[in-house]
Amino acid sequence: MVATVLGILWGVWLPDSARELKVVTQMFLSLIKCILVPLIFSTLVVGVAGHRGDLGSVGRLGVKSMIYFEVVTTLALVIGLVTVNVIQPGHGIHLKPSAAATVESVPEKVTLTSILVHLTPQSFFDAAAKNDVLQVVVFSLLFGAALTQVKGPAQDTMIHFCESLAEVMFKFTGLVMNCAPFGIGAAMAYTVGKSGLSTLGNLVLLILTLYLALTAFCLLVLLPLAYWAGVPVARFLSLLREPLVVAYTTASSDAAMPLAMQRLHQLGVPRRIISFVMPLGYSFNLDGSTLYLAVASIFVAQAAQIELPIGQQIAILLTLMLTSKGMAGIPRASQVVLTGTLVTFGLPLEGVLLIVGVDAIMDMGRSAVNLLGNCLATVVMARWEGEFPSKEPSHVAAL
Repeated sequence: MVATVLGILWGVWLPDSARELKVVTQMFLSLIKCILVPLIFSTLVVGVAGHRGDLGSVGRLGVKSMIYFEVVTTLALVIGLVTVNVIQPGHGIHLKPSAAATVESVPEKVTLTSILVHLTPQSFFDAAAKNDVLQVVVFSLLFGAALTQVKGPAQDTMIHFCESLAEVMFKFTGLVMNCAPFGIGAAMAYTVGKSGLSTLGNLVLLILTLYLALTAFCLLVLLPLAYWAGVPVARFLSLLREPLVVAYTTASSDAAMPLAMQRLHQLGVPRRIISFVMPLGYSFNLDGSTLYLAVASIFVAQAAQIELPIGQQIAILLTLMLTSKGMAGIPRASQVVLTGTLVTFGLPLEGVLLIVGVDAIMDMGRSAVNLLGNCLATVVMARWEGEFPSKEPSHVAAL
């Protein structure tokens, strides 16, 4: 936040020198790019193969959970896309479109055939060299699925390797993010020096757009699901009030998860379902984060004055459906996934640094929705399995 303010002041007072700070921004973005492939590969493989024991013992619950997660996160992406297209918070910013082409990876005319062809990696190393995140994700998911079929030392060795690689990349990400104030300050100075203070109004509008979309998601998706599953909404929210406050104020849904799991047990959800669905949800059901990614991606396109046809927006939606899975444990996970999406679709990475400048405010909202979505998913799965207490009388549920 300090770097953001200093960057803004530099851009206002010394616009000519501020425009020269672009080199600092480019260096920081290059460091972020080099994180993507090893981090995505290691976390997704561990995310898929690491659940092998649980999924084997409660296969039915696992399948139901994954179907639920995919449907709900897709609805979150759709609401995010609709909201950002209606409000258009990025219009008025003049980011330079990325010169790095992904014309090969994302054809100008996007069709179902071209999307399916692009999903198939010819070579993992070629996709990694090009930072083609979508193909890396597909390879990683298939690799993780294949790893679940291997038994004995070979499986343990490979999972241990991926866990170790992920842990190292977490530390690597932390080192890079220590440089974030310099990259963010330089980006803000360069943008304000080039485009003026009007950019700040767009960032405020972006925050309002995200919170409006999160509210719409809660009212249009989570609330109907809760009533459909017979969840006592008033008691559910009352028990989760403290964990939600923790998630919002710390901008970390992980910090609130132990308390939330305890409160769900008080609600009547069996421990075996809580201990399975909640951790799985933190890998595959980050509703707030996936909605944010949809809003942020289109915001950057609008800021770069790139008109994305509906076909390419659907391609972005499909990409985010895959890349947002298994990323919960990564520091700055949303920025990592957003960077990969922008690289894949040839959108300027400078947009990431603009967003990071106000990310703390947005992270609070999406963390609370992540927690709320996973808690509701746990209760819905318990109801689906017939292991949640019978519905309360209507007069109690209405209180």
